[in-house]
Amino acid sequence: MLRKAILLLFGLMVAMAACSARPSAWTDSDAEQQLLDLQQTSAGRLGVYVLDSETGRHLALRADERFGMNSTFKLLLAAVVLRAMGEGEFAAEMTLPFSADDLVPHAPVIQARLDNGIQAMHMIELAKAAQLTSDNTAANLLIRQLGGPEGVTARWRALGDQVSRLDRYETEMNFVPAGEVRDTTTPRAMAETVARLFVGDVLGDGAREDLKGWMLATETGLKRLRAGFPPGWQIGDKTGSGFSEGMPNKTHDVAVIWREGRKPVVIAAYYEADAHYPQGVRDEDEAVLAGVGRIVQQWLQQP
Repeated sequence: MLRKAILLLFGLMVAMAACSARPSAWTDSDAEQQLLDLQQTSAGRLGVYVLDSETGRHLALRADERFGMNSTFKLLLAAVVLRAMGEGEFAAEMTLPFSADDLVPHAPVIQARLDNGIQAMHMIELAKAAQLTSDNTAANLLIRQLGGPEGVTARWRALGDQVSRLDRYETEMNFVPAGEVRDTTTPRAMAETVARLFVGDVLGDGAREDLKGWMLATETGLKRLRAGFPPGWQIGDKTGSGFSEGMPNKTHDVAVIWREGRKPVVIAAYYEADAHYPQGVRDEDEAVLAGVGRIVQQWLQQP
């Protein structure tokens, strides 16, 4: 374990050194090679797709391989809720009821409401809870209202995403061992779908600003992609993690970067460790995603 941690730290230092040593001549191929080097040092499986929606430039590593979405799906879930409300399918004041019977592990918002005798929330509040705190019960309530996993997937298809798929509710959907296609996406599909949320007319202006605000306020990914950028960058994200026995640990992050006067940049990064580790979130796994962030930050500064 110590040797792996040292190797990972060395790999991240190499990535940082390469970034600082390659000013104007750093090409897309150089950046992709750094992503590959980072994966090889980590010993896990890393999938990345970065899309600059201003220029169309992109970076790719295992971009079309399937990875379990884990809670990154909640970003797209919140988006289709906002879209449905904007189109008048659901009234702004519509509430969904719940009880203790609906609880599943990790439901900080719903549990707090129940503790205070509240047994219903507006749909937009549930969407915010799913994105901001990754509340699993809030997500399940929304999935049910949208027609179940099949209904959610159909709404993603309407956004132009023909790859991402939701097949189960929380928390079963987090068990995605090797070869499983249920509840998966690809880095390219996720990044392109998220880009469409913020460029174009998929969401109305108000809904887009709501989603952006929620992403910026989310704090679960401060040690992941966002850790690879210096202070001052405007970045929001949605993380996902999975630690079930019988599959390697999954540490994911989907981030959007907003720069003044330019269209956003989207990063979809999915990382699977080399084995299952029962302690859950590990610093070395989050450090891989921070390394991705550093590489992307340098790449964005090239002409």
